[in-house]
Amino acid sequence: MQRRSRSVIAVLAAVLIVVAGCTVPTFAPNGSSEAGPVTSSGAPTTNGTADWQPCPEVPKELVGQTAPGMTYDCADVSVPRDWNNPNNGETYSIAMIRIRSDKQQGRIGSLLLNPGGPGGSGVETAVYYTFGEAFGGLPTEVMNKFDIIGFDPRGVGRSDPVKCISPADQDKSFAAPPDPSTPAEFEQFVALNKKIASDCGAKYGDQLPLFSTEQAARDMDSLRQAVGDDKLSYIGWSYGTLLGATYAQLFPKNVRALVLDGAIDPKQNFIEGSETQAKGFERAFTNFTNWCKATPDKCPIAADARKAVTDALAAAATKPAPGSDGRQATPGWIFVAVISSLYTESGWAKLADAIAELKQGNPKGVFALADQYAERKPDGSYSNLFDANLAVNCADTNDAPTIDEVRRLQGQWRTKYPLFGAALAVGMLPCAVWPGERDPYPAGAATDAPPIVVVGTTGDPATPYENTADLASMLGVGHVLTWEGEGHTAYPSTSCIVKAVDGYLIDLKVPQEGLRCPAK
Repeated sequence: MQRRSRSVIAVLAAVLIVVAGCTVPTFAPNGSSEAGPVTSSGAPTTNGTADWQPCPEVPKELVGQTAPGMTYDCADVSVPRDWNNPNNGETYSIAMIRIRSDKQQGRIGSLLLNPGGPGGSGVETAVYYTFGEAFGGLPTEVMNKFDIIGFDPRGVGRSDPVKCISPADQDKSFAAPPDPSTPAEFEQFVALNKKIASDCGAKYGDQLPLFSTEQAARDMDSLRQAVGDDKLSYIGWSYGTLLGATYAQLFPKNVRALVLDGAIDPKQNFIEGSETQAKGFERAFTNFTNWCKATPDKCPIAADARKAVTDALAAAATKPAPGSDGRQATPGWIFVAVISSLYTESGWAKLADAIAELKQGNPKGVFALADQYAERKPDGSYSNLFDANLAVNCADTNDAPTIDEVRRLQGQWRTKYPLFGAALAVGMLPCAVWPGERDPYPAGAATDAPPIVVVGTTGDPATPYENTADLASMLGVGHVLTWEGEGHTAYPSTSCIVKAVDGYLIDLKVPQEGLRCPAK
């Protein structure tokens, strides 16, 4: 799931994601990462056995029920705030949930999940994904062999969440023009980003670099020890691939099996990563327009879907349609809706319907898509997804362009990637003005690690397919598995992908080299 830092202007992150990238549902459809505590009666543990306590209230709060045949336990693990100075007494609390099937036999160990972002809740992902294959979740065979462990990385959801962007500023950033072409519009973007950066700096100060990916990867080894595993089994989607790749470089001998689905290329610099996403979204949007032409009965804007969307953006710049909650469907909100729809092929029909309805003056579909992406609640509040997304991305980045460079790239990319280029260039502004020191992640081989499976989707908008082989090659032990499908990430989308990944997770059987799974 890759979500870039549109968290604070311009969209995209995520989901999301900055060179690192970020995500949107692979985790919960219509889910929200509300920063409420996962409770456990015992004290948090560091490098010890987790004090698990029953927590069936978590799935009940998220989806209204527990999954049949599943038990739910929660624990908190205390980790040093700064792994470079671990004995100073300052800690963060990492929230975990363990979901165990009553049909478990021949238990292998624990399987940790990260949905991406950065900012996605692994606790919630684990809940949604353990409702079974019928709901698009994890295969039964996997759930019968592993305890499923969801965790919220430091600063995310239930783990001492970062929260420093006001709902009003969130609304302004999403509503703002995706391509602020006039000097006045661009300066407004800059001013909003500076305000958000100042607010976050004032609240967190010298903690800001501690939300980096490398710090979070070191936390994962504490989680491995807390669940009692000698070696780590892990699935990371989108930004979760960066987290997993970082772990493999730091702790190669502690790896049992890593599945990295929707690859980020750690070798790309900040600008290269942003341009790669612009290219990926442009390609995915073209695939959407081709689908419209091929299935006009499902696409009410089929005559020329690209023109319908660009016309909608232009019309909204002068006369945005009013929503029922007082918001106006500005070009920014429409653009967020487009981004949201491209994460899954099932979102294409929703986008087509939303644009057709918008032409009639009804922005309900646009706001539904946009709010799902932004994790904006009906009362106007937000989860901390984009706060964490921004904090992690900027902590990871020591090569953000200057404001003037962003402005120059905006014009260049507008020509190369007509719908997404300018917005992805402007999306680099938040880290250009971010305060505090930086803590970039490593980008090298996972020497002494066992084989790692890197999964890529040919039509992925947020983590383009080209990243897959690059990440596998960088790690030195990576093996590419390809899904010739659409949308963001592949597992568990089709039987071919499921069979290959499950064989690796359960039996450590590396997929056949060069295996390509068909779209359907």
